[in-house]
Amino acid sequence: MNWAESGCVKQKHRLIVRSSAGPLVAPLGSSVVLLCYVDELLLMEGLEVEWRRTDSQTLVHLYQDGESRPEAQQQDYHDRAHFFTDQIQHGNFSLCLDNLRAEDEGRYTCRVYSQQDSGETVVQIKDVERLLVSGSDRSVSAYDGEDVTLNCSVDSHIKPEHIEEVLWRKTDGNILVLLYQNNEAHSSNERYIDRVELFTAEIPKGNFSLRLKSVRTEDKGVYMCLVFAGGLSANATVVLEVGFSTLDIIMLIFCITASGSALLLFCLIYCTSHNNDVEVGLHLFLVFCPNILMFLAFVLWGVSEGSLFESVSCCALYFLRPLMVLWAAPYVHEFTGNNKTWILKYSFRAEYIVFSAVFYSVLFKYAWDKSISYTGFESIVIPVLFVIVLLLNLLYIIYFVG
Repeated sequence: MNWAESGCVKQKHRLIVRSSAGPLVAPLGSSVVLLCYVDELLLMEGLEVEWRRTDSQTLVHLYQDGESRPEAQQQDYHDRAHFFTDQIQHGNFSLCLDNLRAEDEGRYTCRVYSQQDSGETVVQIKDVERLLVSGSDRSVSAYDGEDVTLNCSVDSHIKPEHIEEVLWRKTDGNILVLLYQNNEAHSSNERYIDRVELFTAEIPKGNFSLRLKSVRTEDKGVYMCLVFAGGLSANATVVLEVGFSTLDIIMLIFCITASGSALLLFCLIYCTSHNNDVEVGLHLFLVFCPNILMFLAFVLWGVSEGSLFESVSCCALYFLRPLMVLWAAPYVHEFTGNNKTWILKYSFRAEYIVFSAVFYSVLFKYAWDKSISYTGFESIVIPVLFVIVLLLNLLYIIYFVG
């Protein structure tokens, strides 16, 4: 007897599972619904629905034993793929995929198992919008001391909350200029702190252009805007050219004049070597003129470049150098009275004490700025070591110089 013909054995038949007619197109970072449904009501007992990538058979999401099983899905889809749970009893097994990524492109299979019945359908996601970042086709020029804007735009419909990070880097030296993360922008590099910012009101429009304030000569170079979103990254570059300002030109004139005056005075001293009074006068000009000019040049350099440590130390050095030169000069005995006594006894001491005070004050500020950026052991060690060095220097001044 044919049991199948008698109807005593229920034959397994194929469910008709439906989906959308064509491929889905959606922008990067958005949410998309992959349709999967049946026209008949199914028993919930023993119902199982699984979504897999057709190419790799990666499990995207699973419904089993009356509930979703997120622990079974691939890690890449955690918190991104979910069912409309309240619709499953009505035969709707559609999958919602959030925060769409470029690698989500492909074909997805929806398989439905119910009692002795089963069926499947395929949904395709294609043409996920790519992450495009644009900068500036031409180099950006600015004069020393000016403010400048370096362009960077995300040319897509990605929402700001889907952008994970935006990095601005200076490529020569791989220097981090600014980091945008968690809706906040900040710089940890001392060269750029308080000098760089984004245009906050423009960020929702995809504008991540960088404003660089008080441009310096050392800022010249290539800057990269690197954007991370939806598992992708893209970048654009901007070339910054820095021209000479009025301060730079005056500073250059001082430096050239200092060198030229030194050469000229050397020649005059050589030509007037037979005249002792004139020679001493020219020597004094040689001692003071180039050093004072270089002192003024470093003052301007400190103003234009904002390099406090270097400019203060160099200014003090050039300002006090004439004292040391006079102390070592062979014609020091040509001076008389208090001038001679002061030069021989106090010029060396005065230069050492003043220059040490200037140098160590600058060093102290640098050490202090570094120590507050550390936590724990380093924040204590740096100030302690600095105080020890300072005390040793004071003892040297008291017992050997004083």
